[in-house]
Amino acid sequence: MLSIAEILSQELGQKLAYVQNVIDLMDEGNTIPFIARYRKEMHGAMDDTVLRNLETRLTYLRNLQERRDEVKKSIENQGKLTEELSAAIDNAATLAEVEDLYRPYKQKRRTRASIAREKGLEPLAEAIFAQDGQDPAVLAEAYVNPEKEVNSVEEALTGASDIIAENLSDDAAIRKSLRELVLRKGVFTCKAEDAETDTVYRLYYDFSQPISRLLDHQILAMNRGEKEGILKPNVTLPGNEGAALVCRAALKPTMFVSAFVRAAAEDAYERLIFPSIQREIRSELSDRAYGGAIHNFALNLKPLLMQPPVKGFVTMGLDPGYRNGCKVAVVDATGKVLDTAVVYPTFSERKKQEAIDILSVLMRKHKVQHIAIGNGTASRETEAMTMELLHSFPNASYMIVNEAGASVYSASPLAAEEFPDYDVNLRSAVSIARRLQDPLAELVKIDPKAIGVGQYQHDCPQKELDAALGNVVEDCVNAVGVDLNTASRSLLEQVSGLNSTTSKNIVAFREENGPFTSRTQLKKVPKLGPKAFQQCAGFLRVPESKEILDNTGVHPESYDAAKELLALLGKDNLQELPAKLEAYGTAKAAQECGVGEPTLIDIAKELSKPGRDPRDELPAPILRKDVLDIKNLLPGMELTGTVRNVIDFGVFVDIGVHQDGLVHISEVCNRRLKHPSEAVKVGDVVKVVVLSVDVDRHRISLSMKQAKN
Repeated sequence: MLSIAEILSQELGQKLAYVQNVIDLMDEGNTIPFIARYRKEMHGAMDDTVLRNLETRLTYLRNLQERRDEVKKSIENQGKLTEELSAAIDNAATLAEVEDLYRPYKQKRRTRASIAREKGLEPLAEAIFAQDGQDPAVLAEAYVNPEKEVNSVEEALTGASDIIAENLSDDAAIRKSLRELVLRKGVFTCKAEDAETDTVYRLYYDFSQPISRLLDHQILAMNRGEKEGILKPNVTLPGNEGAALVCRAALKPTMFVSAFVRAAAEDAYERLIFPSIQREIRSELSDRAYGGAIHNFALNLKPLLMQPPVKGFVTMGLDPGYRNGCKVAVVDATGKVLDTAVVYPTFSERKKQEAIDILSVLMRKHKVQHIAIGNGTASRETEAMTMELLHSFPNASYMIVNEAGASVYSASPLAAEEFPDYDVNLRSAVSIARRLQDPLAELVKIDPKAIGVGQYQHDCPQKELDAALGNVVEDCVNAVGVDLNTASRSLLEQVSGLNSTTSKNIVAFREENGPFTSRTQLKKVPKLGPKAFQQCAGFLRVPESKEILDNTGVHPESYDAAKELLALLGKDNLQELPAKLEAYGTAKAAQECGVGEPTLIDIAKELSKPGRDPRDELPAPILRKDVLDIKNLLPGMELTGTVRNVIDFGVFVDIGVHQDGLVHISEVCNRRLKHPSEAVKVGDVVKVVVLSVDVDRHRISLSMKQAKN
């Protein structure tokens, strides 16, 4: 039997030694970002995605082993554990297989079969199932016993049939074969509870699809429709292959075929096995779909968080609205609030002009260069007003910002703590402005589920979703690095090795003692011990430090190696350090500096660009000076847009119209895709061609493959 490390090595295609090293590092309390960045020699430079997959599978396999042990112990306590059964449990590759093997020995609620056993009919069932040519009715005569409530041969036979049926239902091999058959040849059907009533689920009112071709978003849509009482999904197996499979397993291949056992087998299939398999398959399909949705959400969240910041500019945030007006906040280049206001551009033409006048004063007073507009209610009218405003400010520009979760953040205790003197509505305007300046720093304050770049995320198991999205946020924050002297508590909490307590203590220490002047000062923060320092130090930047390495991704444990490298290759033209290292010989330099080659290469990159932000190397977001109306769109028109969401069946693109356009998966590129994420990600700037426009239904169909690139 393979060890867990050996199984993971085979599954991930990684060296066994590397896998074992990662397992050991995790067990020692090291975080994934720390392992990925600072222990590359120990795992062959696996990236954070591979390490996360390893961590997930490690947890599953350990849980599987724990369950195997529990099941064997339970069966052993019943005195029924054989060497053969023990080996079968040890070799079970999934939790489902373990549960199938445990099924006959599990404590059950009272069933027809258990009642028959209480009446002493199990020996009769065994004698009949032997199928040795004896007449079941003759065998049953000996079991007629009114004292045990067996008043006739018929009652005895019925009880025996129930026992045979349950035994067949509990047979692990039968269940496994039938499950595989249903997955291979089964059909997923769906009907409407009321076909006359029109709903968003009309596509599934009379739906039929082979299970092997069923798509995740279809499963999720039907599940939601069922939950709302609109749809009736079902798993079916056409023909009689299922019953035949059970009969083949039950009947002995002899000249005498027992009609009694055949009838019991058919009863087992119809009444017990297939309904159970239907539920299992539905659960399995749902789990697969939920897993896909969570993976898809995580896939979209990462590029959204890693969008390039629009740094160094005074920015105005506009949170559009009708009844309560448009909330306005002006923030400086560091995100500090300079001014706020509320205007009412949708009330009347006079009010719109009044709003423009107020905003013009703010623009001149604070030298505003960018405007961020939330994409929610009334954003179309607010965008039109902004266009009129910008006629007087030709050097300024605007961008529509995804405001998902802004209202959730505004009403949170965190926002109240950050902005105690501001109204809830004004807080959202501040958040929108800061999202343009630094999306990552602002979005970490919001529950990832509220950011809105997935599909059916609220239907998914929340624990798994939270864990997956939390991992993405953690990986992004640590990839970028955090300024120790300006980071919010929310941002610090996402740093490797830190938690809510240590993050709060860092902020308190900063407020009491002034800005940090070195990384080593972190050791003075209460409750931040040596292990936490080891995990977090490399991801925290201290621009104010006299030690230049404190403003890089070089870990303090490698400072001596970094200084040795500079002594070896010189401190002039640091931008050329990676090239110098390659010319000198990485292996030779690594030996002289006393570190591994991957670590030395990372050190050279960091020293070549101290304080670098990896997001700066990505394409800049589109800042607009003009506005389009859906009525202006015509088929064949070519536009540039930004990818806002990537889902199973296509890509939503912001083309400067209030409504995002949809690029169906078939129009993403000229090759066949399993998923659109193979070609694009959130935040990508793409060229698209308008295929069709439905003004009444606010639908825009786009193509990327027909655009000229």
